[in-house]
Amino acid sequence: MQIKDLKLINFRNYERANLQFNDHLNLIIGKNGMGKTNLVEAIYVLALTKSFRTNNDSILIKKNQENLKIAAQIKDEINTKEYELLLTKEGKKVKINRTDISRLSDYISKINVILFSPNDLKIIKDTPSIRRKMLNIEISQLDNVYLKYLQDYNKLIKQRNAYLKTMFNSSNNISKEYLAVLTNKLIDIGFEIYEKRKEYIKKINDNIADLFFKIANLKGLEIYYETDYEGVTKKGLEELYTKSLDKDILFGQTHLGIHHDDIVFKLNDHNLKEYGSEGQQKNAIIAFKLAEIPIFYKKRKEYPILILDDLFSELDNEKANNILKLLNGKVQTFITTTELDNINEKYLQDIKIFTIKDEQIEEVTYEK
Repeated sequence: MQIKDLKLINFRNYERANLQFNDHLNLIIGKNGMGKTNLVEAIYVLALTKSFRTNNDSILIKKNQENLKIAAQIKDEINTKEYELLLTKEGKKVKINRTDISRLSDYISKINVILFSPNDLKIIKDTPSIRRKMLNIEISQLDNVYLKYLQDYNKLIKQRNAYLKTMFNSSNNISKEYLAVLTNKLIDIGFEIYEKRKEYIKKINDNIADLFFKIANLKGLEIYYETDYEGVTKKGLEELYTKSLDKDILFGQTHLGIHHDDIVFKLNDHNLKEYGSEGQQKNAIIAFKLAEIPIFYKKRKEYPILILDDLFSELDNEKANNILKLLNGKVQTFITTTELDNINEKYLQDIKIFTIKDEQIEEVTYEK
């Protein structure tokens, strides 16, 4: 899968831009604040209909404008299709080959993107919700059924929590039959999500240790999946929910379920969150992202688009070039950086280089 061209209208700081890309490696160079991340953000928004930098869609629209448009010709093994996203104050519209796609959930899995950005350090450092969000985004790109399960599960959690609060606040005895129905549905859908997450993490572990060793020269990286569902039958979960009922009613919250799942990065059984350096954490996340590429390929028979935003910050030249060495030449890759000096010359062949300055994008030729 490759983006052949990208057209932007009123996206962030770009009033208009029209770019043609290399099928393999594209370097986007510019000082901080010039808009290089905005460019790869546009690719991500076109693929997933939302940004990796903000939850406020309105700030994606250029100041003093009413709407934005992102469009691209994207080639796969069979043909080339035109994808388009339009964002207005009324909401989002997406099209494929100029045909409206009514539901975003039917569109999201069409363009596969794997992203690494400096904010991804939060994946290890921050709360479990950040790690669940990452898993949900990645698996949803490959599996529309997973996305549907996730949407249904989140609705059930809201319904169950609302009913728990009603039970706590009511002076009358409220039937627990409705709560039992919600709980059983929650367990059933939760098991489907659990199985898909478990399978995905197993596939990550098939590749991540080797990749981390090649980047950081350290052995023993593994991802651990922590969940209430591990080793428990559906009947056992029903009993756990029953034991937790008084607590759930008291707090108006559901304390069991896949919405509390977590993944833990461990290096030789030591949690990287507590014991890893920032460099090790960053390398572990990059290894995780690269480990996803064969998973996407096996599922889709297409390589995803890879975005490495600000890849070289806080990495020494050796590790940065170790990462470049691992890049699959069949994977279209976008790397943003502030300079070329830290990149080995042998990786600067058959690429496109774009420089950004004062909101202007220029394609340049690499010269030794």
